[in-house]
Amino acid sequence: MSLAPWLQETWRSLAERLASGRLPQALLLSGAAGLGKRGLAAALAAAALCENRRADGFACARCRACLLLAAGTHPDRMQLSFELRDDGKTPRTEIVIEQIRKLTEQLSLSSQFGGMQVVIIDPADRMNPSAANALLKTLEEPSGSTLMILVCDQPSRLPATIRSRCQRIEIQPPAHEQALAWLREQGVSSSDAELALLAMLGNPGRALEALGDGSLKLRGECSRDLLALRSRQGNALAIAEAWAADRPAERLWHAAVLVRDDMVHLLRGQNSTLGLTGTHEIPKLAGWFAAANRSRELLATQVRGELLVLDLLHTWQTPRSS
Repeated sequence: MSLAPWLQETWRSLAERLASGRLPQALLLSGAAGLGKRGLAAALAAAALCENRRADGFACARCRACLLLAAGTHPDRMQLSFELRDDGKTPRTEIVIEQIRKLTEQLSLSSQFGGMQVVIIDPADRMNPSAANALLKTLEEPSGSTLMILVCDQPSRLPATIRSRCQRIEIQPPAHEQALAWLREQGVSSSDAELALLAMLGNPGRALEALGDGSLKLRGECSRDLLALRSRQGNALAIAEAWAADRPAERLWHAAVLVRDDMVHLLRGQNSTLGLTGTHEIPKLAGWFAAANRSRELLATQVRGELLVLDLLHTWQTPRSS
């Protein structure tokens, strides 16, 4: 298994602590999506269960435990994520208390291989309050042979009591040159890599995804739509329906980033790309940026997406007066 170059130092630290028995029983791996924290969690779980780790700390991929892991049948490796609802078809949008109770029952039993029991909860920031409270009891009374790895994009959504009982490892975006070099290694041209990194806030994983899934085109559409609305040449209802029908959360993310970039342009004395007239509009931009991010989170609930987006676009089209 290989990890991205910006994760190597973190991996060496974790591998050394695992080898010396100094690894905490609960880890919180956080950071933006696309930086590789889930691969890091999987590598650590595999290493913790491996019977013959390599010199670099990674799992050997050959022992009995590794073969069971590869087959998805290792009895001491557990993972919690979104399960299907009672209808057996629709996935849940949160981790629920029943999953935590089942996990607690499993952890109450001894390790079947006589070693560690490893749990990955991902995304941990999508546990509902009842599930989080139930997990807290498990964290307060940990087993000496348990490694619990919580993975999340937004650790602030976790209760402070959960965060305080985990050792947090924050994965940061790499330096620009390192990100650029990594994208080139993936076969991306320098010009495309620069453009994608700019659009994805320096996140190389997201940049690579954007180059393959149409995200950059989506960003361009969002920019044109915001500019059209600002200049009174766009129809808010039609745009809201289009956004809600096609990757709405991603469109709202792009919109928020575009607005943030425009604030930077205005502060630097540069021209707005979204039709704004000067620095006096920055407070409005900041408010809209926050509203766009809140709306993106609400899309995961039962709120009707087109109405949520329409309300947001109306505030963009007719900003409040100073």
